[in-house]
Amino acid sequence: MKINKILILFTIISVMSCNKAKDKAENTEVIPVKTFDLRNVNNSSSIISTGLITTENETKLAFKVGGVIDRIYVKEGQSFSKGQLLATLKLTEIEAQVTQAKLGYEKSKRDYNRIYSLHKDSVATLEQLQNTKTLLEIAEKSFEQAKFNKKYAYIYATSSGFVTEKTANEGEIIQGGSPVLTINENNNQKNWIVKIGVSDSDWVTINENNSCKIEVNGKSYSGIVSQKSKAVDSNSGTFQIEIKIQNATKDLAVGMFAKVIINVAGNKNSNAIPYDAVIEANGKNAFVFIPTSNTTVKKIPIKIESFNDKEVIVANGLENASSVVIGNSPFLNEKSKIKIIK
Repeated sequence: MKINKILILFTIISVMSCNKAKDKAENTEVIPVKTFDLRNVNNSSSIISTGLITTENETKLAFKVGGVIDRIYVKEGQSFSKGQLLATLKLTEIEAQVTQAKLGYEKSKRDYNRIYSLHKDSVATLEQLQNTKTLLEIAEKSFEQAKFNKKYAYIYATSSGFVTEKTANEGEIIQGGSPVLTINENNNQKNWIVKIGVSDSDWVTINENNSCKIEVNGKSYSGIVSQKSKAVDSNSGTFQIEIKIQNATKDLAVGMFAKVIINVAGNKNSNAIPYDAVIEANGKNAFVFIPTSNTTVKKIPIKIESFNDKEVIVANGLENASSVVIGNSPFLNEKSKIKIIK
């Protein structure tokens, strides 16, 4: 039994000695690697979204009073200038109302003057004079109302723009306030905007006056964020952002599809490293090895900012490094011995 115990103990000691020798051999194995000198790149953080072209002010034009549409002078898609007559109602009924109100006012004025003279001669009472004066004031206001309604039996353009939709036709009976034309105001190509929807996390990042690049039908335009919605759109579930196009041309039209790239962080310097320097990547988190001498390395964590077709842009983690290990990185650990080769 003693002999067996001695043999077992000897075997254990022999195995431990072999493992130590193996570990020592592995730790003293020199692994050839290459290094990559870090370089700064001027990088900008951006948010990409899509939306539709429109203008800042979209207006639905209508007559104040109801009636029969006499003329509509513009068609869908047609441009117009400020002050231009766009549509009119038939004035027969409206002018009759104006004339009737005028005659009522003139009669009330004569009645008042007569009662006033009689009151001076003590023939009419003060109450009669006051009642007549009240009727005169009512008739005067009715006359003013009729003239005001006649004025708004015409639709004039309050600014330059174009017609996006015609919702009524000539000869049609229409109620007051019902839309006749939908227009978009556009003074000298200065009112074009793009409306996009973004997530809540992107909404927090975007600020008004952030610069933007807008792509429409292969053409590029510059823009700025002009407005951020303070409430989520119930239909899309996104937050609305308005982008004002700064160098718009006549090639734009309402409803065009646009791609918007918003620069949310401005330009900043980041490190760019090759893909084969990165190990154990998980989302934005990864590791790299950096040389600490000509024969030793250290494993450090990094935060990835973005990728392109050639390299990885590192947000942080390499502030105290001058180079990273490339080639054979998956075979390294912090006890590895290395040989840097050119």
